Amino acid sequence: MNTGTRYQVHISRDGQLYIDSEPQVVPDGVDPSQVVIQVLHIEAAGSGLPVLVQVQDERTSSRFDMQVMPDGTTQAPGTRAVAAPQPVATVPPEPRGSLFDRLAAAQAAARAHDFVTATAAADDILQQLTAEQGDTAAGTLEAAQFRADLAYLSGEYAFATASWTWLALAWFDRLGPGRRRTQVAAQNATQAWMQLPPHEAGPLASDLLNMLLEVAAPERTATMRAQIAERLGQLSN
Repeated sequence: MNTGTRYQVHISRDGQLYIDSEPQVVPDGVDPSQVVIQVLHIEAAGSGLPVLVQVQDERTSSRFDMQVMPDGTTQAPGTRAVAAPQPVATVPPEPRGSLFDRLAAAQAAARAHDFVTATAAADDILQQLTAEQGDTAAGTLEAAQFRADLAYLSGEYAFATASWTWLALAWFDRLGPGRRRTQVAAQNATQAWMQLPPHEAGPLASDLLNMLLEVAAPERTATMRAQIAERLGQLSN
């Protein structure tokens, strides 16, 4: 993501949160603005670049722009960084920066091909986000994508296949048909499956094919399904 990318954030009068028109889960006792930071900091930390955000908050009839920085701070464009919004008192605050720091460390370890360290950190982040936001919250799915990428890069193709298959269905359920995240997840699942040895490919083929039929009109995944069918035919010979 580059600094020209801009997210549209809408907070309704009753506290409903939408990022680029996609509804977000706001846990009880948490301000929607904090969820915005939790979701978009993963994008910023992953790229090392600020994420530009345009916010419309109907609760205060306000509109403003801000940047979410890779270290988890926020700032108005062209001004110095300020602290990210903190959760309200009903939610025990996490030590500032810890999630951001762990994500940055995991990214750095992955770039250094230290997949053992990166995977352990990614699993820890994913476990925390699942507990705090739920297993299909946007931030959790972003973290799960990073974990699936690590599996692919480290040669854990069975884990990557299963993870991307689940992610495609999760994004489909969350966003609906025709969204790029769903399509990318489906393609990644297929690519990972094609790397599997025969004894691992067979058992995962059924779930993969069912996912490809569910997340898009059949004609949109016809090429991928044909490739899978061709390989299955070769495996059975």
